[in-house]
Order: sequence, then C-alpha cells, then structure tokens
Amino acid sequence: MSAVAVAAAAAATTTATSLEPRTVPVPEQLAALLPWGGLRRGSVVAVHGSTSLLLALLSTASAAGSWTAVVGRPDLGLLAAAEAGVAVERLALVPRPGAQLAAVTAALLDGVELVAVAGVERLSTAEARRLTGRARHRGAVLLPLGDWPGADVRLHGERIEWDGLGSGHGRLRSMRLTVQAAGRGAAARPRTADVVLVGAPTVATAALPGAAAVPSAAVPVMPAVPAARALRIAG
Repeated sequence: MSAVAVAAAAAATTTATSLEPRTVPVPEQLAALLPWGGLRRGSVVAVHGSTSLLLALLSTASAAGSWTAVVGRPDLGLLAAAEAGVAVERLALVPRPGAQLAAVTAALLDGVELVAVAGVERLSTAEARRLTGRARHRGAVLLPLGDWPGADVRLHGERIEWDGLGSGHGRLRSMRLTVQAAGRGAAARPRTADVVLVGAPTVATAALPGAAAVPSAAVPVMPAVPAARALRIAG
C-alpha cells in the first residue's frame, strides 16, 4: 500500500477538519510543557531524545482516535509501540523511504494527523519549508526527529532512568526522563518537567539524535507483535 493510499484511508476515517479540536492530546505530564496543552494542529514539533518520548506522543493521540505515521525508522518495533500504548491499527510505518523522503512525508500529511519523520538532515531547506506549509494547510502535526528550521516547539528528553530491573533480572516497569520544551511565539519561554512513563516499552531503546542508548543487555527478549496489526509500507 502506498503512502498516498494510507493518507486517503486515514482521511476517510477522520472527522472533518472544521469539527476537529484545535489540538491533539498528549500525555498529561507533557501537556504542561506546551502552551496549547497539546500538539497544535498545523504545527511542527521537533523531537529529540529517546524513542520512548516519541512513542508517548503517538500513544495518547492514537488512543484518542488519531492516525499516526513514522517515516524513516526501520529499527522501530511494533512491540515497543504496542507496549507504549500506541494503537498500532492506526499506525503507518514507512521504514525506508529512500530518495522519496519528502514526497512520502507530504503524502502522509494529507490524511494522517501525526507524522514523525527521521533523516530530516537529508532534506533541503526548500523541502523542509514545503513540508511545514503542508502540515499547516492540512491541520496535521509534523514531528521531525532532529533539528528543524523554524520549528514551533522543540522537545528534548534529557535524562533517562529505568525502574524495575534488579541485579541481572526483572522487568522494566517505568521510565523517568527530564523533558525540556522551547520554541517560538507562545512557546518561547523554556519549560522543563520530569516525566514518568508507566509501563515504558521494553525494547524502545534506540536513541534519537542527542540521546544516550540503553545497554541492550538490560532489555528482555519478548515475542513479536503480529505485523498485520499495523500498516507497514515497504521502502
């Protein structure tokens, strides 16, 4: 299934823009960091830090009925997404967009409410500007995983602490991270909050730019989530 087809399917199941709330919900502990109490539709929110920070944003939105998509992250596992609370039946994955990164992202913004995209350093300034305009016009939220010129908000997960592991045994029960938010306009004043993600994903340890990776030895092996529960677009 192409990114265009996914966007069309998502748009067909989404309430008309004029009737949608102004924001997409986020975890309660993150809401205080955002001047709108959520992710404002039509905005760009750059995400830095652990993958769990990204999954926390996707989980609350998808649980509320929003379609979400992740582009350019072949290492993102469905088990991690499911354990973080993401409704994977409304999650589209485009692991390897290749040279079509900008085109795929633009197509998804036409019908998907939250679109996260990695590899943004490969985009030209003009492509980034066009995607920003596309998100604003369509009322979608663009979540670049890295630096983005003119981002409305930048979220950075600074520190990660795991709870639940003993000496060589146990299961990760929660994760604590310090999240900093800064941006422009209403988000210009920097804000910081300590966030605890209960039931943090056990395999979401791949780092986004600027984050330290968690040693793989601390991650228990878990059975895979059936891929049929999510849309995965070959790339």
